[in-house]
Order: sequence, then structure tokens, then C-alpha cells
Amino acid sequence: MSTQEQKPPETETEQDEAEAAETEASEEAAPTPGERRRQERSERQATAPAAEAIEGPTRQLRVFRYDPEVAEKAEPRFDDFHVPFEPGMTVLDALIYARDHYDSSLTFRHSCRQAVCGSDAMFVNGRQRLCCKTQISELDDPVRVEPLPHQDVVKDLVVDMQHFYDQMHAVDPFFDPDETPDGMEEQRQSPENREYIKMATRCIWCGACTSSCNIAAGDNQYLGPAAINKAYRFAMDEREGPEKEQDRFEILEEEHGVWRCQTQFSCTNVCPKDIPLTEHIQEIKREAVKRNLKFW
Repeated sequence: MSTQEQKPPETETEQDEAEAAETEASEEAAPTPGERRRQERSERQATAPAAEAIEGPTRQLRVFRYDPEVAEKAEPRFDDFHVPFEPGMTVLDALIYARDHYDSSLTFRHSCRQAVCGSDAMFVNGRQRLCCKTQISELDDPVRVEPLPHQDVVKDLVVDMQHFYDQMHAVDPFFDPDETPDGMEEQRQSPENREYIKMATRCIWCGACTSSCNIAAGDNQYLGPAAINKAYRFAMDEREGPEKEQDRFEILEEEHGVWRCQTQFSCTNVCPKDIPLTEHIQEIKREAVKRNLKFW
């Protein structure tokens, strides 16, 4: 018979406690999903091919970076990316490549990619542009991409558009006739009038024009060229009711309305849809003067 004392078997409670401790220790050691993503991004950036390693021609992107929720990005900076160039490549294509291959945290807005939604307006090489419409081949290196000026930056290339939308809605951007036809009869518009307001209907609410406007930059209450153009589209529509038309002109003639425009043409120069914004603003001014003339 052995004189060595045998260790008594563990009870179920002791086994459960030991397993729980092991599980807790492994959970503490495992990285969080956020830590895993950061680690993956670091590894991907470390192994990303340099410009000379990419076969064929490349283009250099210099992209504005800022994220107030991440300590190392709280101070704005620029990151450089080298992307392979292909004929027909747009700035948006290059940004998507940089995001997908180098840094998945790179943040910007885009949707239709066909210059219709207006969501990817940015400041590219010192000018407001739609990234999906701007060809890389037309720009000099480095292609410097920044968020729209005079807007609060949310993250990287994303700006807060709420104030812009508020200004657009301030002019009641909807059709409001005094009377509507009975039954299935159409609300008729002459071809001449449709042609007259055609360009004004092309606005895609991208905010490029308002971002370029020095008056809007200094006067936060100024309606801005996009909102005035939207008001023009309805005020000059022959189907608009006289009562609503009068209300619309009263909005436009307020202190921060159409008379704040100084005819600098910056809005017209950057409009991606080639809308003659400055001309429309001047027409609104002339119409407002005529409405206030009295002959007696």
C-alpha cells in the first residue's frame, strides 16, 4: 500500500469555477472587434504595394483625414495613397481603391456614381467638384482631396450637410398652384416656359455652389445660391399660384436673401450641372424690383 496521499477529486462546483476562470482569461486576452480591425488595417497598410511596386502607371492621392473619435486622428492631417491608373478613372474610383486596398477606415460619401445624386461633392485640387464626374487624367499630381470648405467636418471627407438642407427647405422647394385641374386633366405648362426654367431644374443638391460662395461663408443665415436657384425654379414656373409666388418672393427679399449676393460668379463656375446660378439670382433681383415699382 502506497503511503503517498491521493488528491481528492474536484467537486462539480470547483470544476465550474475553474472553467469560468479559464474562459474569462481567454476573453480578456482576445482583442476586441475594434482592435482587430485596427490591427488588420495596420497589417494591410504595412504590406500595401508602394508606387514603384505597382505595375503600370500610378496616381498619387493626398487625402484629408480627421476623426474626432480616434485619438491618433483627432488632429487633422493628410495621408498619401498611390493607386494604379486606368483610362477613364475618376477621383471617386481612386478613393474607392484606396479605401478597399489600403485603409478601410477612409470615409467619404457616394451613391449613384453617375453625377446625379450629388453626394460626393468634395474640394479637389483647390476647387469644388463632383468626384464621380472628375477625371483623374485632368488633374495634376498629387490629387489633393479635401472636404467641402465652410462646412463642419464629421469625419475625413464627410461634412455636416444639415444647414445646407435647412436653407434649401427655407424657400419651400415644392410646386404649389392655387388651383389644380379636375379629374385626370394635366397641369399644363407651355414648352417655352419649360425651356425657360429647364436649367434650374438640374440642381442635385450637392452643395458645391454654396461651399464656394464667400457670402455664405461669412453669413450663416444667407440662403445661398442653391436655395435661391430652387426658389427661381418654382417662382418662374407659369403654373405657380400668384399667392404662393408672392410668399416666395417675400422670403427671397428678406435681409439674408437674394440681395446679399455680390455677383462673384463663383457658384456658377463650380456647378457640376452647368446651371447659370448667378444669372438666375440676377433675374430674381430684377423681378423683385419690378414687383415693388408703383406708378401713380
